[in-house]
Amino acid sequence: MPRGDKSKYTDKQQRKAEHIEESYEKRGVPADEAEARAWATVNKQSGGGERKGGSGQDKSATAKRADRKDSAHRAAQARQGESPNRGNSSGNTSLAKMTVRELQEKARERDIPGRSKMRKDELIEALS
Repeated sequence: MPRGDKSKYTDKQQRKAEHIEESYEKRGVPADEAEARAWATVNKQSGGGERKGGSGQDKSATAKRADRKDSAHRAAQARQGESPNRGNSSGNTSLAKMTVRELQEKARERDIPGRSKMRKDELIEALS
């Protein structure tokens, strides 16, 4: 029998393990071995117990949008033969990678009202 508590796994992970285990048992693998293989497969595919999510899921929608916009600008510069590192550095830095102080300074330059009380994601949204 596999070691460890399975309560940290999501319902989807548990269903997947059950399905894999049944598949192994149909092929003649002993029940305890089938269960061990099933959980090993689930662990390999999803990294173990309950997870927060995949890549980029902790970013806000506005941060993702700002990153895409920044990436598009750099790609356009590259197509035109310009180096993305030349020229105005403010267009090259993703808003999401900037500190709150840097974002507040940018907001100050654009005279955005209420900037001093905004959180980072609010500043990014106001600037984009």
